[in-house]
Amino acid sequence: MKKEYRIKKNDDFQRVFRKGKSVANRQFVIYTFKRGDNDHFRIGLSVSKKIGNAVCRNRIKRCIRQAFHELEEELTQGNDYIIIARKPAANMDFHEIKKSLVHVLKIARVLKRKSKNASK
Repeated sequence: MKKEYRIKKNDDFQRVFRKGKSVANRQFVIYTFKRGDNDHFRIGLSVSKKIGNAVCRNRIKRCIRQAFHELEEELTQGNDYIIIARKPAANMDFHEIKKSLVHVLKIARVLKRKSKNASK
């Protein structure tokens, strides 16, 4: 995923936390914030040390990035997303993580159309 698609600065994280809306399921909490420009979406990831060691946390982050990459055309452009992983995400494979993310993104109403790949 390209660098311009990521949220890295603390100010950007804090803006999304303060002004954005949050939705959650058992595995993830997602904050969404509509920015002014409609160029592309950006994601920020937060995986706590409580979830596991560095290998486990990095695997979860890679899976989330890949899921967002695959859902790129279906996501509302111009939004900032912050994804916070919860403990059950540590025991999931990529397909379960993607399915859970699709579920929580549907709750947030940021998917443009119904995903065909979510049921696979």
